[in-house]
Amino acid sequence: MLVNTSEASKNQKIAVITGANRGLGKSMALHLAERGVGIVGTYRNNRSEGDALLDEIASRGSRGALLQLDCSVCSTFPNFATSLAGTLEATFGRRTFDFLVNNGGTGAYAPFADTTEEQFDEMISTHLKGPYFLSQRLLPLIVDGGRILNVSSGLARFTLPGSSAYASAKGGLEVLTRYMAKELGSRRIAVNVVAPGAIETDFGGGRVRDNPEINKFVAAMTALGRAGLPDDVGAAVAAILSDDFRWVDGQRIEVSGGQGI
Repeated sequence: MLVNTSEASKNQKIAVITGANRGLGKSMALHLAERGVGIVGTYRNNRSEGDALLDEIASRGSRGALLQLDCSVCSTFPNFATSLAGTLEATFGRRTFDFLVNNGGTGAYAPFADTTEEQFDEMISTHLKGPYFLSQRLLPLIVDGGRILNVSSGLARFTLPGSSAYASAKGGLEVLTRYMAKELGSRRIAVNVVAPGAIETDFGGGRVRDNPEINKFVAAMTALGRAGLPDDVGAAVAAILSDDFRWVDGQRIEVSGGQGI
């Protein structure tokens, strides 16, 4: 467990972000930290990236902690919830948090005809089953009036060959979001889904960021004329979790620059 041990404030909003050590999750964490939100991020296997994230959170005047989690392994969620409660108390002086962002994940790139059952199961476990049961497990730690934000993909709306398993799991996550919003309304927990378009990160081996042909293709099909950047999504997430979005619930919010419209 990695912890920034600065003095805790019980009045500070706290966000738990899966996959916060890199890419979109890191940008979300830093934009929220700039708004004074405390961060508990998770990483799957890269501890050094987690150390660097905590330093950046501290440089923005906020506090944070990091816990290890594989979002696709539901059997680890009970122990994770226990560790999270202890980390919240040690870092922030409370055992609850305000915002859950189900962001962690990975991609699978294969034509429908060639996609294996193992690839399909990995996408479902990571992007649908994991968020389902992690959110369920953490419900007792989320404050009444809190927020849950699930991270989908523009590929749940438009279609590009080679992403059928990934996009199908994300489509399921979008349906789940509406059910969560309806059933958690009695606790005033708003649940929405953000759907990024193609972003220049290391996701998928850095395909959009590092392959000029793919980057050019994305730019050509995007109304605003370029591929997305991590800060485009991180800033949007910080806005969605702000009080300005307090009356938005059960909605899909695409952040793609108009890709595929």
